[in-house]
Amino acid sequence: MDLPTQLLWLFVLAIPIACISWTVTNEELFRQMNTFFVKRSHDSRSFAARKFFYMLTCEYCFSHYITFFFLILTGYKLLLGDWRGYLIAGFSLVWIANVYMSLYSFLRTDIKKEKVEVRKEEKELEHTDPPKLEIP
Repeated sequence: MDLPTQLLWLFVLAIPIACISWTVTNEELFRQMNTFFVKRSHDSRSFAARKFFYMLTCEYCFSHYITFFFLILTGYKLLLGDWRGYLIAGFSLVWIANVYMSLYSFLRTDIKKEKVEVRKEEKELEHTDPPKLEIP
């Protein structure tokens, strides 16, 4: 695979990795599972168990698992054709996926902030008396 094709794969393959990682760790669909993992990451007796369950609640950590799965699924390698290509591809995919998740988080926070501000302004308008018209 030539370099431009590899880079296209890098940026496209990071999209489902980011999507899956974000959805599993942050969205309501998996809230019960995530709550269970958070509890286990705090309450487990062994250090290894606490860290394992923590890695299932952190989108950055979880993206490593998803990246590993996608590397096996696609056989994607970056720059080199041997095992080193898998290693470079893996860390590159994790990094790009996390850039995507950070951008998504930033946009989502900004949208939520705007919604709160609009609701606040609407409430203020509801509580103010309408201007009275003076008839001459």
